[in-house]
Amino acid sequence: MADETNQQQEQQQFALQRIYVKDISFETPQGIDVFRQQWKPKVNLEMNTRQNRIDEQNFEVVLTLSITATQEDKTAFIVEVQQGGIFFVAGIPEAQLRQVLATVCPSILFPYAREAIDALVVRGSFPPLMLAPVNFDALYVQAMRQQQEQQAAQTPAAH
Repeated sequence: MADETNQQQEQQQFALQRIYVKDISFETPQGIDVFRQQWKPKVNLEMNTRQNRIDEQNFEVVLTLSITATQEDKTAFIVEVQQGGIFFVAGIPEAQLRQVLATVCPSILFPYAREAIDALVVRGSFPPLMLAPVNFDALYVQAMRQQQEQQAAQTPAAH
């Protein structure tokens, strides 16, 4: 029994192949007018991930972070980073694979995306914008719970 468990664990493989910037943009819609005001921004972060199967054992995961900073109801800057990664995954069951691609991979990509955003914001002549760490496991559990609730709401009740 222990040998069987060890064989299953040995067959499961996960490796990072490459990390890269897929897309990056920075915009200051107000131009120099934004620098004439005291800096007290409201910052909005939108985050998204997507996965693409490249072949049987390789997956592309892209983490997109979009940040809009507003000052007195005017957009001070917009920054977006799509941080990509190629991951080798083998021997992981499908249900567990979805979770790995939705939690482990974005957790690896996030520090790179956060650094790229901070660098862009500073190059735009704004104060550093250090994003707080994100718990992708908690986000995954929350998304699964919402999906189950939606499915339960759509299923007609039995009489």
